[in-house]
Amino acid sequence: MAFSTAHVEDLVGQALDDLPGEFAQLLDNVVVMVEEEPSDDDLESVGMERGGGELFGLYQGVPLTERDTYYDALPDRVVIFAGPIRRTFTDPRRAVEEIKKTVIHELGHHFGMDEDQMPW
Repeated sequence: MAFSTAHVEDLVGQALDDLPGEFAQLLDNVVVMVEEEPSDDDLESVGMERGGGELFGLYQGVPLTERDTYYDALPDRVVIFAGPIRRTFTDPRRAVEEIKKTVIHELGHHFGMDEDQMPW
């Protein structure tokens, strides 16, 4: 079953709805969106090259742990990439699991977690 981008958007929305309340209330000034593919700049920002693997999501912003009381900026962005998820996960259940994991992973960066602190 192939997921449309709209279906991935719905699944991302569900993942956000399923967040515990104490985390959800801290998502002020964060936009979570779905794009079809990462740009070359997106890949470069995480040390990847086109064709060198799939990027499922990306956090762009200033983590909460690095902000001061005068922080005033555009919203942080969490981007979930539909194309790489579709190509990698043909089993719908695995795709849904990966979307949830990716949303939580990228939000972990918003909360100040490094890659080595993530549960996956």
